Amino acid sequence: MKISEDLVKKFNEQITLEFESSLAYRQLAIEADEQDLTGFGSWLRHQADEEIVHANKFIDHVVDRGNHAEIGAINAPVVRAGLSPLEIFEESLANEIKVSNAIRDLYRETEAAGDLDSRPLLNWFVDEQIEEEATVSEIIGRIKLIGNDGAGLLRLDAELGSRSVGTTEA
Repeated sequence: MKISEDLVKKFNEQITLEFESSLAYRQLAIEADEQDLTGFGSWLRHQADEEIVHANKFIDHVVDRGNHAEIGAINAPVVRAGLSPLEIFEESLANEIKVSNAIRDLYRETEAAGDLDSRPLLNWFVDEQIEEEATVSEIIGRIKLIGNDGAGLLRLDAELGSRSVGTTEA
């Protein structure tokens, strides 16, 4: 069943937001790498790739339902240079919250339109965003516990850098 044009527009906005989120994570990875926190950088790049996977899921949903997916204008990320590790992950959390809110809004729009076929996809994304926010919140909590302990920060950096690498086609 085709998606209404109004909802296609909303899905396309979400697709664009997912790509913008990917770029924000890429910029945050640069900030981490510039501080020689390569594990943090690796983790953030993995997050960037995951956002592309999310965009692809939305694209597939729109196309599979006989509509035209379209990427809108991508806004460059606004990330201040010289962020501390804590600030990097606080920016990450703010980014996830923004995406979560957009997904909830999209969910509400599809519900109001009676688009039951989008429910499974959006349920998956609601669960995913809960997990994403919790993960980043945990990292923030650990950085706060570490404080100025360089050894602790390097241990966390190594741990985050050991995350297995995925693909944007997942």
